[in-house]
Amino acid sequence: MRSLGTRRVAQAAGAAMAAVIALTGCSAGQVAETAMLKSPVSGLNTQTLDGTLLIRNLQVVYNGPEGYPANGTALVQVSLFNQTEQAMTVTITSKPQQTVQAQVVSAQQVGIGPLAPSAEPTPGASAPASPAPALQPAKVTIPALGSQTFLPNSAQVLQAQGLTNDLKPGYSLALTIQANDNRALDVLAPVATPVEPASRAPGNENENSED
Repeated sequence: MRSLGTRRVAQAAGAAMAAVIALTGCSAGQVAETAMLKSPVSGLNTQTLDGTLLIRNLQVVYNGPEGYPANGTALVQVSLFNQTEQAMTVTITSKPQQTVQAQVVSAQQVGIGPLAPSAEPTPGASAPASPAPALQPAKVTIPALGSQTFLPNSAQVLQAQGLTNDLKPGYSLALTIQANDNRALDVLAPVATPVEPASRAPGNENENSED
């Protein structure tokens, strides 16, 4: 017959083991909260087949929920990194897809130049009716181990003119990127999603404040 002290030790050990099993069971089907957080970078990250050119954060700049209209001009941002010890010439173009894909749009021309009024990323604003400016071909030379970045606030921006259809959130722009004379890489640049929460309507700033 067990003594009172022995039974108490056994009961305490059993309770501790049950607690460990319960905690293990609870966490087995859970995912860490940080793993579920959405990255603020919504662009495409890829590289050429030989790895000599890295393509980072390729995306169409968000222009409001209506996006860019057919025949309009879309603003594109991307960072290009030359991984070789020689200068590299990179060309970016757009062409219709051989297989028609829903929500994939191409452009008549991809070029570099001043920001087109119709491409200005102002959410909610309608595009003014003005002719698109002439663009230089999207062809740049990147020095050895150097980089080239196109951002929406640059003096010379990367633009896709003559969109074949409406280009809005959830859609992608078909682009072809070629480094030197290597094999061209066909990619889909997604339309970016806003990362900042919508601001409150005027007059509602103190909606939840106490009197």
